[in-house]
Amino acid sequence: MTCLGCNLANKEIAVNVVFENDEVCCILDHNPYNEGHVLILPKKHFRYLDELDENTACSVMQAGQIITRAIKKLFDPDGITICQNGGTFDELTHFHMHVVPRYEGQNFADFYMEGEEAPIDEQKLDETRRKMIEVINKLV
Repeated sequence: MTCLGCNLANKEIAVNVVFENDEVCCILDHNPYNEGHVLILPKKHFRYLDELDENTACSVMQAGQIITRAIKKLFDPDGITICQNGGTFDELTHFHMHVVPRYEGQNFADFYMEGEEAPIDEQKLDETRRKMIEVINKLV
């Protein structure tokens, strides 16, 4: 059985990478809650947070800091939510962490609502990717 998360993290499927190192790959969510919504995925297969080795866990957190700084600089959100869904709530069957810019008045419960996905705007994702890479390159 092929793991979708492994395929995404190792770029075996087309993804919009904004940052990566030897342990993790950070990509734009293909159907973002807000512009700048990023997924942090380990390149090695792990299903749950408590399975991460120390090096990967540190890389996930360091990437989270870098992505958070870039989101703050680019999008000036009112806040940032970082979350991880495990077990039956993990549609990738691969550990991943969401970093989501948030704004006043948004009901974050909508993030978890099942429903029809909006059409993917590839041009907007590419524009966001370029902006984030530019800022991240200045930060690291």
